[in-house]
Amino acid sequence: MSRTARPFADLVPSAPSGTARRILVAGGAGFVGSHLCERLLAAGHLVVCLDNLQTGRLGNVAHLMRDPHFSVLRHDIIEPVVLDGPLDEVWNLACAASPPQYQRDPIHTFRTCIDGTRHLLDLARSREARFLFASTSEVYGDPEQSPQAESYRGAVNVWGPRACYDEGKRAAETLCYEYGRLGADVRVARIFNTYGPRMSPEDGRVVSNFVVQALTGEDITIYGDGSQTRSFCYVDDLVDGLLRLMRSEVRDPVNLGNPVEFTVRDLARLVLDMTGSTSRVVHRALPQDDPRQRRPDISRAMQALGWEPKVPLAAGLSQTIAHFRSELFRPAAAAVQAS
Repeated sequence: MSRTARPFADLVPSAPSGTARRILVAGGAGFVGSHLCERLLAAGHLVVCLDNLQTGRLGNVAHLMRDPHFSVLRHDIIEPVVLDGPLDEVWNLACAASPPQYQRDPIHTFRTCIDGTRHLLDLARSREARFLFASTSEVYGDPEQSPQAESYRGAVNVWGPRACYDEGKRAAETLCYEYGRLGADVRVARIFNTYGPRMSPEDGRVVSNFVVQALTGEDITIYGDGSQTRSFCYVDDLVDGLLRLMRSEVRDPVNLGNPVEFTVRDLARLVLDMTGSTSRVVHRALPQDDPRQRRPDISRAMQALGWEPKVPLAAGLSQTIAHFRSELFRPAAAAVQAS
């Protein structure tokens, strides 16, 4: 099912001449990236999905593969990116985002943030393409103020097990800023906890962990006492914010997330109620540097982009639970095909 990307000149536009953009989405086979590719194609653009498939899955974009405006290029952005044809936009969503995944190979994670972002910035600058970097709320570390506004400088442990990702993203933001000073057209989104369909059962973040554990009857694992908070944003809302940011003239970092705060303990109860699961709740030691509180100040996004999330947690969880039911209990042959 994988194939080499065709030159943009060979992709057939579905929008009137002059309105179809030629777009590269790095990390396009990932959870968020696949939803973004889908929205861009629906708008009539020409899209190349670039992914090394370390955490992305071809199954996430299988329904797009027959679209003549879409192609897939398997490539790791720690190496320079070569792509034929003109280019209007470069989206960098290419990095493992959950702690269990990015800690498996921390040096590769750090290089993805630094070398990968530099390679994509070089590509975008050479084509005069607009560039969007998917940064993260992790740049705020274990915050000492709440909510976190973009002006907050964070409290990150540069020696900790999460630093390969946290500091990698912070340094990548610096690269974006410096390239911007040289004339690159750059946007930076600081993404807070996102959930929804196409998350992998092995994702390792709290929503996927709780839903998978509840559906399979395993113990619901809460790290610490569960009083730590998160702000959960449904993927459709996030993609809408990303699209608005890319189309805007906002050059400063923008928080994209849901300002409604939930404790991890309350999330576990909600998942148990919505799945009807009889799983037990068990507690484990809190991992090092796990943030105690995470809540975005989205004033900038509201004022500059006219954006705020619309999907309540229960509604988004309903769609997410349905996705995982299908993912976990479908026939084995289908699971192999989508892996």
